[in-house]
Amino acid sequence: MAKKGKDISLDELEEELSGDELVEEESDEEIEDIEEFSLDEISEEEEISEIFEEEIKEIEEEEVPKEEIIDERIYIVPLAIARRGPRNKRAKKAIRYLREYVFRHFKPESLVISQEVNEKIWERSIQKPPRKLKVRVTKNIDGLCVIYLA
Repeated sequence: MAKKGKDISLDELEEELSGDELVEEESDEEIEDIEEFSLDEISEEEEISEIFEEEIKEIEEEEVPKEEIIDERIYIVPLAIARRGPRNKRAKKAIRYLREYVFRHFKPESLVISQEVNEKIWERSIQKPPRKLKVRVTKNIDGLCVIYLA
């Protein structure tokens, strides 16, 4: 059985339509209240300077204060151990082994593997991860370790 739709009377439909027209008329009035200006009054130099000032302000706001790095080390991580086991799990095992390796040597509270390292391991698909990987590991005050390509 099909669901029955709600019955709407013609009077209700007309009320809804008339209500929408009122909203449209109000928005037209708001547009007319905006001050008009001519393009001749503004010189090209002023336009350019205003645009660059806005971009500079946006860039300054986006800058994040750099975190203090306590320790930074470079490792050559042997990922050949990932070749043990099935072929279709090698890249996953390489990521897992990289995590274990950094936990063993750095003892961080939390660990983040950068996108470039992940892409390097998965570059040749799941079956052929690299046998060695040179990485740079940084540790900050909070105990967060980040792994970058070296």
